[in-house]
Amino acid sequence: MAADWTSALNRARDHAPFLARALERRPDLARMLAEGAGEEALLAAKQVTEADVATALRRERLGLALVLAVGDLAGAFDLEKVMRELSTFADRALHAALAAAIRKRMPDAEPAGMIGLALGKHGAGELNYSSDIDPILLYEPEQLPRRERDEPGEAAQRYARETVRLLSDVTSEGYVFRVDLRLRPAAEVSPLAISLDSAITHYESSALAWERAAFIRARACAGDIGAGEAFLDHIRPFVWRRSLDFGAIDEVRRLTHRIRDEQRGPRSPEPDYNLKLGRGGIREIEFFAQTHQLIHGGRDPSLRVRGTRAALDALAATGRISSADAQALGQSYDGLRTIEHRLQMVGDKQTHTLPAGEALDTAARLHGLDGGAALIALVEDLARPVAERFGALLDEDRISVPKSAPHVVADTGAAPDIPVELVERMSQWTGGRYPALRSTAALSAFEAIRPDLLSSIADSPDPAAAAVRWESLIARLPSAINLFRLLEARPGLFALIADCLTLAPPLAEDLAQRPELLDALIDRTALDLPGSVAELAAHMGRRERGDDYEMQLDRLRVVTGETRFALAVQLVEAAHDPLAIAAGLARTAEAALQVAVAAAEEEFAAKHGRIAGSELVVVGLGRLGGGVLTHASDLDIVYLFTGTHEGESDGERPLGATLYFNRLAQRVTAALSVPTAQGALYEVDTRLRPQGNQGPLAASVESFARYQREDAWTWEHMALTRARVLVGSAAARAEVGELVTSILCRERDPAGLRKDVLTMRGEMAAHKSAKGPLDAKLLRGGLVDIEFLVHYLQLRDRAALGPDLGPVIGKLVAAGKLPPTLADAHRLMTRLLVGTRLLAPDLARPNPAAAALLARQSGCGDYADLTHCLRAARHDVAAAWQDVFGETLEMDE
Repeated sequence: MAADWTSALNRARDHAPFLARALERRPDLARMLAEGAGEEALLAAKQVTEADVATALRRERLGLALVLAVGDLAGAFDLEKVMRELSTFADRALHAALAAAIRKRMPDAEPAGMIGLALGKHGAGELNYSSDIDPILLYEPEQLPRRERDEPGEAAQRYARETVRLLSDVTSEGYVFRVDLRLRPAAEVSPLAISLDSAITHYESSALAWERAAFIRARACAGDIGAGEAFLDHIRPFVWRRSLDFGAIDEVRRLTHRIRDEQRGPRSPEPDYNLKLGRGGIREIEFFAQTHQLIHGGRDPSLRVRGTRAALDALAATGRISSADAQALGQSYDGLRTIEHRLQMVGDKQTHTLPAGEALDTAARLHGLDGGAALIALVEDLARPVAERFGALLDEDRISVPKSAPHVVADTGAAPDIPVELVERMSQWTGGRYPALRSTAALSAFEAIRPDLLSSIADSPDPAAAAVRWESLIARLPSAINLFRLLEARPGLFALIADCLTLAPPLAEDLAQRPELLDALIDRTALDLPGSVAELAAHMGRRERGDDYEMQLDRLRVVTGETRFALAVQLVEAAHDPLAIAAGLARTAEAALQVAVAAAEEEFAAKHGRIAGSELVVVGLGRLGGGVLTHASDLDIVYLFTGTHEGESDGERPLGATLYFNRLAQRVTAALSVPTAQGALYEVDTRLRPQGNQGPLAASVESFARYQREDAWTWEHMALTRARVLVGSAAARAEVGELVTSILCRERDPAGLRKDVLTMRGEMAAHKSAKGPLDAKLLRGGLVDIEFLVHYLQLRDRAALGPDLGPVIGKLVAAGKLPPTLADAHRLMTRLLVGTRLLAPDLARPNPAAAALLARQSGCGDYADLTHCLRAARHDVAAAWQDVFGETLEMDE
């Protein structure tokens, strides 16, 4: 069929905003494409004369993306050509960036000693329009150009960082590639660039099965290509094992099963279906081929090919799979990859998910179809044969193996005057006082940042305290090199860390105990609020190949800890409203609970099985239930389980329902609260369960309902007003939600209720007094009194039910039951509560800088204004108390 350039250009302009903008920016290429001169346009796109490497690569990338997309839409360029051109451009770009990074520091040196290995789609020559690249950067210390004072490792990391920056920074010209270096050996602890000797040692001794799979498609693509190919030759026995390694084969089988086990989203094509990860998607085709290659490629060199289509053909040629399977999978691969490209052409986004509504119709029309329904039908036809064949692969009999076997602070002008005593104090750090500053490399890294560090400390709100806390931080570090290199690369972090150390004592202590928390600040999104609970849970629960239960929990603790730390930094930097940060903390805790439950359930089921018709349900109460946490909040939760007490698990070591779910609940609590090398996450408070500490940790929904209806005290029903199911199926959430509503809506004697509420508040005031002038929670007229007012009205009137006090107060105000001033008071005090947990943990007036920040966070002009507003808000609460209860609230002025 002849190429249709006119239709392609029209569809690009009408349905792909990214391509439409590119056509406007490159009218020369648009003209050639309109004339049908596709190859000439492709050549012109590669001919960029700009001297600056970063700009030249970005312009070439835009031109190539435009020409290849329109040529693809026109039918002039097939999928193989498009992927090859994108992949070879990635080779050129990585090579040019490595060379530029070296010459930036060594202008007269010949680029040498650095190697870029292409993995994944890049290695296979199958990049798509908006792919990341996943290289591994290696270096040869003896060959690497470097300044005399630079250690080879230091120089290599500098070049690696600069290479990543050149390719991934978004400028007015766009970006080249997003660079993901996490496929390198021991990525969680290793530097960005690995020495050849270290890499060889890793792959010969401690690499995992998934790394074997990654290296099926590896090739040397940039830098010293010859040295890279020699390295790949050296580790070939690691990738292609001549004798069958049954332990490795078992690992491969487990990896294969995880492709399905970790699937998210719709099981069949519809909006939100993931072309890459969904059932019958691209990854299943790739892994189908790679699984057979890993098992058979060690003894059959003809299977050692990189491309997916090439691998399928080679497997068919050797009889490892049928020709029909190879043909069906190959056709589906081409079709799914082409549609994937269409989705990415629209906005130059790395998306693999079918959109909904008009966006789906737009993608369909870009592909030349009438609408979204036709696109869904096409994807269904492509995914069906893949899902069938991948499902067959999950049966061991299908495999022929023996069964027996940041933040950047704006420049405020000139550096501050540096006190002599501070200069002298810092000079003592390098005299052997601290182990982290004894090596030559550490001293060199420290000298690179010393001037900026001095200025940062001198310019902090409390230089003496800042110096002490920096010393405490360095004293606890086994090695400070990575910290110093991070600060050298991101000088804006100096001011941010100084703020943490001087304004927020809890953060200073956290950093002293766990300096690795600073890793959370490297990402440019560190000052962004966290995403949804589902997004957070997906990030926390992401499992690497070979992870066991403890590894899963370690990842949970690391991600949760880093997220909470980032939110603390956002509070200190006044990046967001404290109410938004409190909501982010609550989402983080909810996601952590969900991941902890899922991991504990899986590990527990391995020994004890599961109980049919029953599941664990976690109910949040207090601030967790209300979706507003502080950094010091406990998690108030109640464990329930559905089904009856008579159930029994179906595992090798069966347990009765009550024992089963109580032990499972204990594991969840331990996962969240037991201190480990990665730290404890939360204090978990389960005292609000039936019978408190005297009752079982987990109760059946039935027994919980009976207790609440027959034996619970008024204060327990007040606590129940903030109940929210955090973990449980839709059916379980509905069941518990209906139960809670029925209990809260029961008829009550208003006089008896009033007496109970006032008695409880009086006893609480007598035994838990305010801890300081900023105790927005316990001061009379504070948050506790607001909560008592609200919960009393909710129970008395059976109205405005809901766990989040903000909207509840709004409903009560709208109904005329509370004055509008109470909503303002609640917001002010909640902001203050969130802020004081970090800036004034003793609830006394903090240092002037922290006091000013507290005032600003609370919407006040200064600290004096804050205290005035707090006093006025408390009087507003007292007035509402008088109106509702007819009783004067005793105020401490």
